[in-house]
Amino acid sequence: MTECDPDSVMPSQEPPVDDKNEDADLPSEETDGIAYISSSRKHDSIKDDSEDLKPVIDGMDGIKISQGLGLQDFDLIRVIGRGSYAKVLLVRLKKNDQIYAMKVVKKELVHDDEDIDWVQTEKHVFEQASSNPFLVGLHSCFQTTSRLFLVIEYVNGGDLMFHMQRQRKLPEEHARFYAAEICIALNFLHERGIIYRDLKLDNVLLDADGHIKLTDYGMCKEGLGPGDTTSTFCGTPNYIAPEILRGEEYGFSVDWWALGVLMFEMMAGRSPFDIITDNPDMNTEDYLFQVILEKPIRIPRFLSVKASHVLKGFLNKDPKERLGCRPQTGFSDIKSHAFFRSIDWDLLEKKQALPPFQPQITDDYGLDNFDTQFTSEPVQLTPDDEDAIKRIDQSEFEGFEYINPLLLSTEESV
Repeated sequence: MTECDPDSVMPSQEPPVDDKNEDADLPSEETDGIAYISSSRKHDSIKDDSEDLKPVIDGMDGIKISQGLGLQDFDLIRVIGRGSYAKVLLVRLKKNDQIYAMKVVKKELVHDDEDIDWVQTEKHVFEQASSNPFLVGLHSCFQTTSRLFLVIEYVNGGDLMFHMQRQRKLPEEHARFYAAEICIALNFLHERGIIYRDLKLDNVLLDADGHIKLTDYGMCKEGLGPGDTTSTFCGTPNYIAPEILRGEEYGFSVDWWALGVLMFEMMAGRSPFDIITDNPDMNTEDYLFQVILEKPIRIPRFLSVKASHVLKGFLNKDPKERLGCRPQTGFSDIKSHAFFRSIDWDLLEKKQALPPFQPQITDDYGLDNFDTQFTSEPVQLTPDDEDAIKRIDQSEFEGFEYINPLLLSTEESV
């Protein structure tokens, strides 16, 4: 078993992550709680560091592979996230002042067929996500000889982990709203044959109005038809469904389990699998997995009957009995559950329901909602390693370029 960040267990087709790798420049929405929606407001009050990058950009200009957009078309403003395989930058598209997040992946770390598949899957899911209001979408992709660049929506309200750390737990009404929007996002993916497999507080972002967007598609599995299954062991340990731990074939059921864990965390202010002990033998991943598999879920008494019932539904250890998992009627079962009875699903799907909370955006970018360990980093890309570039098979990345067709009508031509 390998780990994708301090929290996530990567599927075998995805690159393992070693958090000790200080030089890794790859973008990772996985663990950084990175946020993403484009904003067309002008941004004057914050000094950016794009000038610091001019030598780097000038140096890379001659080896640009992509036709169309390139690094020279963007001002690079701040680092907003970093994983062992990724760096994410806040950027401004010069031609229209739109703000985006830019995920930067070093090609030298994408070095075998499984890694290539992982990058292509994430890009493909990003493309499809662009048509759903509750998923972070893709603006464009381009490449140089050393790096891949994914330009994605910038969502500036912070992630749910950031807000939970400040509020400890959420009112049921808030949790209901976020869970319902997450349900729409998950159902959208499932209808397209995609298992998300990495639902967690860090990957649920709030936009400036307080609506959610899921991000990070690095663990997605594509191509599942009705009744199809997969068996890769992956996920974030605290959210891994029992059927994955049992080594069984699984389908979309694992996402509904993870939603149950997330809803429990929102309403109870802790994980359903919290282990409070000084015994080092009980503070291990193996023991956590044993708890997930065997220990009954204890619902806090202060939660309402409806909340208790929906948590028990999603956290049923038998996927056949789990809420949301009945063939044909799974999503309808969720929408008609007593806990969600007050939700107007038609209004919600149009993103017209009023969010219960609006994040504070105290500057032009909302950087207060990001960890200062990232935003205080200098904005720079490490110089290219010519020897490493020579070892890269550039043909593996043919066709990586992409511009969202929805943008071509709104931005003339890019």
